Amino acid sequence: MEASDGEGEEEVVPPSKRITMMESNMMSRYASEFLELEKIGCGEFGAVFKCVKRLDGCIYAIKRSKKPLAGSVDEQNALREVYAHAVLGQHPHVVRYYSAWAEDDHMLIQNEYCNGGTLSDVIAENYRRLSYLSELELKDLLLQVAGGLKYIHSTSLVHMDIKPSNIFISRKSVPSCDDCEEEDGLTTSVVYKIGDLGHVTRANNPQVEEGDSRYLANEVLQEDYSNLTKADVFALALTVISASGAEPLPTNGDKWHEIRQGKLPPIPQVLSQDFLGLLKLMIHPDPSRRPSASDLIKHPVLLTAARMSADQLRIELNAEKFKNALLQKELKKAQLARAAAEEKVLSTDRVLTRSTLQSNPRTTRLIGKKINRSVSLTIY
Repeated sequence: MEASDGEGEEEVVPPSKRITMMESNMMSRYASEFLELEKIGCGEFGAVFKCVKRLDGCIYAIKRSKKPLAGSVDEQNALREVYAHAVLGQHPHVVRYYSAWAEDDHMLIQNEYCNGGTLSDVIAENYRRLSYLSELELKDLLLQVAGGLKYIHSTSLVHMDIKPSNIFISRKSVPSCDDCEEEDGLTTSVVYKIGDLGHVTRANNPQVEEGDSRYLANEVLQEDYSNLTKADVFALALTVISASGAEPLPTNGDKWHEIRQGKLPPIPQVLSQDFLGLLKLMIHPDPSRRPSASDLIKHPVLLTAARMSADQLRIELNAEKFKNALLQKELKKAQLARAAAEEKVLSTDRVLTRSTLQSNPRTTRLIGKKINRSVSLTIY
């Protein structure tokens, strides 16, 4: 079994990272260090705000619990999220954690701000517009999130709540192909990041709190925790299916059980058999038959998509460069034409002035034109 599966590994010792948990009898750290711009999300845990840090001018997402945490289940989830971030460190496909603290018994967590919202937002907007992500975009999504899961699993942790609302999106401008190559070899201007680590637990000593039932693997419901990394893979498959334009997933009932028996829900677009086969394998009733996150990022179907994504981006980048070159050429042409026109006007003015002076050598009098000029002569 590979290391990314989180099995057979030694206990991971959290790095020496201090987590600030302070009572705010003093001035609020949130108010003194951050300028709140807007509320960008709300969930069971609390609200998320887009803020600017006064010291560095950078934008962050700050999650604040909506009720006192002491002694509650939410407190355990909040601490679990903070501890998980402390263990994980940084990865391009995991939302970055900066700090956490408590004020008046409310937990605040300072995370990376993702300017593209969540995958859930994209799915909702596409649903309203009767559109969906293309197969290439779905493969891109699957490959990136699998890369994040591989990293999480490599630390002997499992996420346990993979779903569209926990996949965050960073959109960035791409000045060059070299600047946008991720660790998994995919070149893209849309980066998917796994966030909300409130259900994270250890793969080899789990304390499981079930996540969203729509994305929950059946073995977890049956309290079989022997292969939890594959439960994350199961949830990832259904996340991709949700992004494909499928109807909202069932929370229970016959259709819920059909999916757990390995049947894909209806997808309103034509996808390749290879890709459908991969998704079907990811929801296999037997967890051991599902690919690991490490298997996914090496899968031929997704590697082909990665190369196609990179090639497509390079084509778009070259087209943009060509377009900019044409615009620069047109701008230069317009500037030269304007300069020539201005020079022509100046030349015409000079010619007219010279002609006027030559045709009127004597100064013309405005008064007394018909009277002879008088001449005075003084002799000393």
